[in-house]
Parts: sequence; structure tokens; C-alpha cells
Amino acid sequence: MHPIAAASSALSCNHRRTSAKHPNLPSISPRNPARNPYPAAQQQTEAPMRVVILGAGVIGVTSAWYLAQAGHEVTVIDRQQAPALETSFANAGEISPGYASPWAAPGIPQKAVKWLFMHHAPLIIKARPDLAKIEWVARMLTNCTSAAYAINKSRMVRLAEYSRDCLIALRRDTGISYDERMQGTLQLFRTQKQVDAAYKDIKVLKADGVPFEVLDPAQCVAAEPGLATSLHKIAGGLRLPGDETGDCFKFTNTLADMAKAAGVTFRFGVAINRLEKQADRITAVHTSEGRITADAFVVALGAYSPMMVREFGMRLPVYPVKGYSITVPIIDASRAPESTVMDETFKIAITRLGDRIRVGGMAEISGFNNTLHERRRATLQHSVEDLFGGAGDQSRATFWSGLRPMTPDGTPIIGRSTVANLYLNTGHGTLGWTMAAGSGRALADIISGRAPQIETADLAYARYQRGGLRSSRPALAPAAA
Repeated sequence: MHPIAAASSALSCNHRRTSAKHPNLPSISPRNPARNPYPAAQQQTEAPMRVVILGAGVIGVTSAWYLAQAGHEVTVIDRQQAPALETSFANAGEISPGYASPWAAPGIPQKAVKWLFMHHAPLIIKARPDLAKIEWVARMLTNCTSAAYAINKSRMVRLAEYSRDCLIALRRDTGISYDERMQGTLQLFRTQKQVDAAYKDIKVLKADGVPFEVLDPAQCVAAEPGLATSLHKIAGGLRLPGDETGDCFKFTNTLADMAKAAGVTFRFGVAINRLEKQADRITAVHTSEGRITADAFVVALGAYSPMMVREFGMRLPVYPVKGYSITVPIIDASRAPESTVMDETFKIAITRLGDRIRVGGMAEISGFNNTLHERRRATLQHSVEDLFGGAGDQSRATFWSGLRPMTPDGTPIIGRSTVANLYLNTGHGTLGWTMAAGSGRALADIISGRAPQIETADLAYARYQRGGLRSSRPALAPAAA
């Protein structure tokens, strides 16, 4: 018997949640408001505030939605002309709580050396000197231990699982649609060595109660019939049935429209210059359209977040790690993926989004550089064609790159900063789409003076400060100035 199949019955878990679509729920309009996620007694805090959110990607927009639902007056500012036009625009499309893992892991330094010499390399490091890059890589390497990996993965899975639950509730309550599917993620292994290495992840999944299925090659094809012609290339797979997929760009724009109907103000095409601080509080944000005041401010600027808070003595260890994607029209649905397939060899996600295939991945450490390199496109095309040959029309594929805001431990930074009324929601790396709803809800709770529904102490900026973690149980939000 295949070694993966032998372990399957012992290690497979049943999905403990339901996540059915609700296609018949009505659309959102001012005359047909969404059901508020907060009980009536909690919709307003003791001190409803004016909150300014910097950034209109998926993290900023979900934060705006939940803050508005909590009773706050919310304004979102972004330099782009519409929501989700940077990192949230064309990501891989996977919502994968169980697959939430830090890049810093045992064996990664050795693998990284090998990857640098691969023709279709998942990791690219530009040699240009960059102090921020050197510091970030050094901190990442300190997290490449078994103990650190287990802690970081557990944090990430906790937030990602909670976020999926928040997304399910949001979909149920509003009927929001975004080419969503609820058919799991298949991590596909091409070698027995990859199969064996998966058991460290399985140990964490079991500890956190995350449903999973260990599959042999034939079972991988049963889960993803489009892999039938690639059966001989497959050594096994790890399937996470609770994972979902969806178009992050569609979701963010639809939720922004819903937030507008709920009273949120969006100011697009506005450059954010700096934050103004008096005593221990932020009093205003200076923009290309003038000075904007508020009671609380949220930095959700992705990889650009460190620049906004550096003058206040905060050194956010968030670095822009470039990722690429192609979006391919489907021409043969029988050969296309049903959900997300993670090609472990090339670290590439292949996802079905309606009548398109989104292929995304790679990690290019090259600073704030969005140049499109044809060699990266070739890697994405190779992965999808090698596994799902003939499914899509590569001649009509669109090519994109974005800057992921990565922390060295893989965990995002959510919650209070070192300034009384300044909050952070950044550093989600490759998992901004997966963690968005939960991050927005948790931050709204913190700002509103409520204890979040999950532990958030180890998600806060305090973990990078001297002295380590501090309590995440929030005091009441600061009163209006």
C-alpha cells in the first residue's frame, strides 16, 4: 500500500463546520441593509469614534466594514482610484486556513540555496545591497527552528480559522458573492521527500483541530479530476476540506460598496503624506487634500506601513516580498482545477475562479520593485500546464505582480501600536485574503473596547518590543479629543 494511503484512515479528520453558499440572499442596498454582526447592545461602544483607515486593500476595507457595524464613523483613504488595486488585485485566490504556514521553517535555509539555482525557482533574491532586506532575512532565519515554526503556525492557523468563520457569517448575513467555492485545498506532492516532510504540518493541524485528509495519488485525482493525465507525476497530497477560494478583488470592491451603503466614506486618489502627533496621540493625517482629523487611526498600508510609523519610534519588520500571478481563461473545464491545488515543488497555487484559472506564487526579495519579468510568467505557465495541460488559453493570460507585506515570523501585526490612538493591521504576507475578515473583526473589537473572540496578544506589535508580549485585553478606546 502507498505510504500516504496507509496513514489516511488514521489521520483523516471530519470537517467540523458547514460553509454552504447562500445564493438566494438579497443584495445589499441602503434600503436592504446587511444584518449587523454585533448584537444590538454592542453595536455602539461607550464612545463611538471617528476612525480614519489608511489603505483600501482587502485589509483596510474589511476593517472599515466591521468598524462601521460596531457604530463608528469611518473614513478610508487611499492613493489609488478604487479599492484593491495593489496587493489585493490579483492574488492566488485561495482562502486556506489549514495551509497557513510561516515561510520560516526548519530546513528552509538549505532549501533556499537549492531554490536559487532552479530554472523555475520559487525564491528569487536580488543581490542589490539593502539594509532592510538584510535585517529582515536575518530575523526570518532566527525563526527557522522547530519550536518557532510550531508557535508561528499555530498563531496563523488560529487567526485564519477565525477569519474563515467570520467570512462564512458575512456571506450568510449579506449574500456577498465573489466567485466563491468551498471545495478545499489540495497540497500536491511530487516526491516522497515532500510527502514525508508534510507530517510536521499534520502534527500542528491535529493539535489545532483543523480537518485534513491524507491522500495517495489516485485519491488526489479523485479530488481533482483535472489531474488525471498527471497521475504519474504525483506522490501524494494533503487535502484541507475546510478551505475556500474566491476572487479577492471582487470581494473587496463589493464589500466597499456595502460599506458605503452603511455610511463609510471612501476618499480615493488621495496621497497620504504623514501622521501628525501631539503629546501621546495622533491628531490628524496630512494628505494631498489637506489635514484630516479623527479620534483613532488605522494603518493598513501593507508593505508601506513601516514608513508611516517610523517617526514614532516603531520599527515594523514588514518587508515587500514580490509575488506574481497569471489569470488564464478556461477553454476546457474538464481539465481545469475544481478548487486550489498547491504545487509544493514550485510553491505555486492554481485556483479556479469562475471561468478563469488564477496561478500565483513565487517570492522575489527585491524591495519596492513591481517590474514584470517574463521568466516568472514562464514558471507560472509551466506549473499549470504541467498539471492541468490544455485547461486554459495561455495566449490570453494576463500577467501581474504585487508586493506582499511579510513579517519575519509570518504572523501579521494587528492591534495597538505604541501611540495611544494608532492601530495596526498589516504584515499578512501571502495570507491577507485568507485572514482579512478575522483581522478586520478583531481590530474592530479592540478599537471598540471589547475583548476579541480569539487571543490577539501574540498578534500585536508588542511581540517585537523589548520585554515581549503584553496583554491583548483592551482598555476602553480613547475618548474623542
